[in-house]
Amino acid sequence: MSETEPVAPIAIPLIAPAHGVPAVVDTEEKFIAALHDLENGSGPFAVDAERASGYKYSSRAYLIQIKRTDGGLHLIDPIPFGPGHVLFSRLNELLNTDEVILHASTQDLPCLREIGINPSKLFDTELGGRIAGLPRVGLGPLLESLMGVSLAKEHSAVDWSTRPLPPEWLNYAALDVELLVALREKIYELLSDAKKWSWAEQEFAAILLSPPAPPRIDPWRRTSGMHKIKKRDQLAIIKNLWTARNEIAKANDVASGKLLNDAAIIEFAIHKPLTKKDAEKALRPIGMRARWLENMPTWLEAIESALATPEDHWPPMKSGADTLPPIKLWRERFPEKYAPLTHARFAIENLAQELFIPVENLISPEIIRRICWAPPVTSTSTLDVAGVSEAMAKLGARSWQIDIVAPSVAAALLEREAREIPVPQAPEAEPVSD
Repeated sequence: MSETEPVAPIAIPLIAPAHGVPAVVDTEEKFIAALHDLENGSGPFAVDAERASGYKYSSRAYLIQIKRTDGGLHLIDPIPFGPGHVLFSRLNELLNTDEVILHASTQDLPCLREIGINPSKLFDTELGGRIAGLPRVGLGPLLESLMGVSLAKEHSAVDWSTRPLPPEWLNYAALDVELLVALREKIYELLSDAKKWSWAEQEFAAILLSPPAPPRIDPWRRTSGMHKIKKRDQLAIIKNLWTARNEIAKANDVASGKLLNDAAIIEFAIHKPLTKKDAEKALRPIGMRARWLENMPTWLEAIESALATPEDHWPPMKSGADTLPPIKLWRERFPEKYAPLTHARFAIENLAQELFIPVENLISPEIIRRICWAPPVTSTSTLDVAGVSEAMAKLGARSWQIDIVAPSVAAALLEREAREIPVPQAPEAEPVSD
């Protein structure tokens, strides 16, 4: 149990919002009325969004839930209005008059920004719970441990693009924001008591300032099961299939996995079928899905085209992306970098335990790997906390993280012998072998 973890009371099921499930806001008249109610409320805004992940290609919002003290609870259907609608502009102006509370904000912010909602002040209950040292930070577990209520999650993976939305789905969505304001206060108290509130403030501000992630280099290389691939012609097949699938999915706004899942792509790459019969045989071990057959001519054409491509045009076995070698190679091939890494990880693990905070929230493991791989010049011979601090800042570390971690990392960079007990390796993508 963490230092801040409370004793959980017996949870009472949260069945419905205190004032019932409101009607869906799907007309301008209803939207204006909702804005009026929210304007007359006070304090922060509890906000959530529902997407159709696993069903649609896009990550657009299909429902926006907002609640404010004395301002009511509102379920807004963004589809009839569309991105950039003037009423979303008015809503954004209103939200920016106070704090916006989101749970796991990095999941919802992209779809909110797509329709014109850009919070200027954030409180993330999931991240706040992590920094506070709570062991379980899902919305349901937080409500149980801090508020004494249980939250059903049976509709979390439904297709929110369905219209009309069933009443039980709307009830589920409304409950996601029903107690979010009160939960925010509980987490704030924990952070304040633990002298961690300034840490959380910096993290919340960093989320809002973070630019959109750049397009991935060779996104097809993230196909699940790539460790099975050993040849470049197989990579060519995967690339062609992934590209063909992506184009169809995007054009029809269908989740890629519905058209052809990654396991099927890998089997096609291994077996290289050129006929429908051979394709069905290749897929037999993982089970055939009827929908995969709808585009079978496209899949076979992609495979044939890849095999007909000259060898010098096949993708290389390793990506040209700016990635470091996997840690398992450092010990033997780069011992001068591996030794400091083991000491840095050990020190950071101890700090995380002392501070009751997950290691990945204390400092990004990627930042530590990059500093150990390419340390500040002067840190190779003398203790250089300033150089390490500057390097960490350039890699995106916040000031509170630097203050805590930089001295230990600077000391670790002076080590020339690895710790006897290897540092447990965090899961990381394994590159395709030559």
